[in-house]
Amino acid sequence: MGKPTGFLEFQRKSTPYRAPAKRMKSWDEFNEELTEDELRTQGARCMDCGIPFCQTGQATPKGSMGCPVYNLIPEWNDLVYRGKWKEALHRLHKTNNFPEFTGRVCPAPCEGSCVLGIIEPPVAIKSIEQAIIDRGFAEGWVVPEPPEQRTGKTVGVVGSGPAGLAAAAQLNRAGHTVTVYERADRVGGLLTYGIPNMKLDKSIVQRRVDILAAEGIKFVTGTEIGKDIPADELRKKHDALVLAGGATTPRDLPAEGRELNGIHFAMEFLHADTKSLLDSKSLNGSGVSGEHKLSSRKKGSFISARGKNVIVIGGGDTGTDCVSTSLRHGCKSLTQFEILPKPPDARADGNPWPEWPNIYKLDYGQEEAKKKFGDDPRRYEVMTRKFTGDEKGNVKELHTVQITWEKGNNGRMVPKEVPGSGKIWEADLVLLAMGFLGPENPVLDQLGVERDERSNAKAEHEIYATNIDGVFAAGDMRRGQSLIVWAINEGRGVARECDRWLMGSTELP
Repeated sequence: MGKPTGFLEFQRKSTPYRAPAKRMKSWDEFNEELTEDELRTQGARCMDCGIPFCQTGQATPKGSMGCPVYNLIPEWNDLVYRGKWKEALHRLHKTNNFPEFTGRVCPAPCEGSCVLGIIEPPVAIKSIEQAIIDRGFAEGWVVPEPPEQRTGKTVGVVGSGPAGLAAAAQLNRAGHTVTVYERADRVGGLLTYGIPNMKLDKSIVQRRVDILAAEGIKFVTGTEIGKDIPADELRKKHDALVLAGGATTPRDLPAEGRELNGIHFAMEFLHADTKSLLDSKSLNGSGVSGEHKLSSRKKGSFISARGKNVIVIGGGDTGTDCVSTSLRHGCKSLTQFEILPKPPDARADGNPWPEWPNIYKLDYGQEEAKKKFGDDPRRYEVMTRKFTGDEKGNVKELHTVQITWEKGNNGRMVPKEVPGSGKIWEADLVLLAMGFLGPENPVLDQLGVERDERSNAKAEHEIYATNIDGVFAAGDMRRGQSLIVWAINEGRGVARECDRWLMGSTELP
């Protein structure tokens, strides 16, 4: 695989980001490119490790281990090293419908399970993946491939996020007539309205949607199933349904003063911002400052952080996206609260390889905040107690206490307040990025789909069938909040099982 001694000779080099000071002035993607020679060198670092843990995806209580779509990583690393890019693209598409998405926004659990990562920095798998698909589009190798014949069966897919799109792509490949229903005004779900443009340019999403449409998939936007179209009516219209509406119910913070103006869920903030950008066409390559671009947008079309003291509550990817977006708006100050302890600089004893490494790092948003304000904006083990407002009902202060984590009577870790640690923070805008509780779509209730103990659609992994005949569920709507790569895994899996149910057998992987 690659060059047998490559991992001894070459150092890791991943796709670089543009400098924080420069990229904060634009909504363009912050990734730069490695040269072909650099990419081939990185492919050479992939060692003949015998058991490639990078491609053996598993879900564990501590996160994903390896690649959930079972990418043939050592194979396409070797092909890139040998300059066989078209063959590498073929291998990549065998397991992943949308590598242009995962190559940009996946946290790369594959790299956390790379065997080389035991003793050295892991192979730059994610960078090579993005380079392969970007090369494929640039060379014109990625083209619509409609099925040669149709089965006469119709499938309705509810939700156009990564799970819904993957399911639609695979079912269409099997010859079924597929219609995807999306309640937003644009296709893409989380890919379009949940991830900021500088992390995933929306032209990249639209490019793939256009290919899917050219392959025969029909997209219906601005239509919420269960509201605009009753769910039972949709079930009668199609031979089968795939429910992939996501886990979009945000976790709230039931603290005193929560009703004050200026406190918003993260997705409310991010969705409005991206929609405003797209509607104003102020995207891509203009090179003007974020301040200028904000002024070009329709007033009131988004929640502006400009000139405000912003506090983000929640330390995950969504919180990071809120940090970066607020910086581009031109916020006055920015602080991010995390209820968990600060991660260690290296793997802890309880977090061994090949688990995902829970270690301290600066993500792109925190790196930008440090550049602008001089420090990592995150404050760890902080619990919000209450909000206070001004005479007009606007939030102006946030009251917190420090906590420590101690083992309770049942053996589980519980938070304990540190006496005398109360603190008051100025806050004009508070963004709640504390995760999601489960699906909100009324389609489950209208169809009578059973839910599990976490309120998700009840359907076994790798089976995906709900208690309603001909109705399947996948992605975050079935498994709860998770990674895009897991959504693609489930979209492909539910397509396979739906095809088997429709036809009696299936050739889908």
